[in-house]
Amino acid sequence: MDNSEKLVWFLVGGALGASIALLYAPQSGRETRRYISKKARKGSEALADVSREALDKGRELYEQGLRVADQAADLFERGRRLVEG
Repeated sequence: MDNSEKLVWFLVGGALGASIALLYAPQSGRETRRYISKKARKGSEALADVSREALDKGRELYEQGLRVADQAADLFERGRRLVEG
């Protein structure tokens, strides 16, 4: 399971937990709003972390792809020179 799937399940679990808490918690409206705000902020931070990780991984894969393409082009050029010889 990758990080994005974990985040989705985390957010789903958080939403379910928050919904159940709202139904059964004997809190005032102000306390409930504060709780919801706190959980939303944590979810937002988790999403930002996963987004940063995905962006970093994407950059890494892009750079790796460039290196492989350069190596393939070099090998192709060497082969062409050998054949033309």
